[in-house]
Amino acid sequence: MEAVVLIVHLLIAVSLIGVVLVQKSEGGGLGIGSSGGAGGGMMSARGTANLLTRTTAILAGAFMLTSLVLAIMAGGQNRPRSIIDQMPPQQSAPSEAPPPAAPAAPQAPVSQ
Repeated sequence: MEAVVLIVHLLIAVSLIGVVLVQKSEGGGLGIGSSGGAGGGMMSARGTANLLTRTTAILAGAFMLTSLVLAIMAGGQNRPRSIIDQMPPQQSAPSEAPPPAAPAAPQAPVSQ
């Protein structure tokens, strides 16, 4: 399920980039400006701008929605765990270990 949402999310992102790049600059910030065109039909300059603006808004909303869904899906699966919980169980040592042997007392040299 997570993979499907991720693929849809990527497709929306690529589509959003494409729609934004197709739009004409209306602010004139780059010196291009918008060239004139008369008429208010569906595919005139103004109609195309409205269509692209609506498409951008819809894709942006879908992008935000899939982002939230992915964040919720990723956060619900991983609960913080201690490293100690992840360690494999070790064999227990015997509870009554014999005490270490004391060193032997030095012996006097044997003369002949």
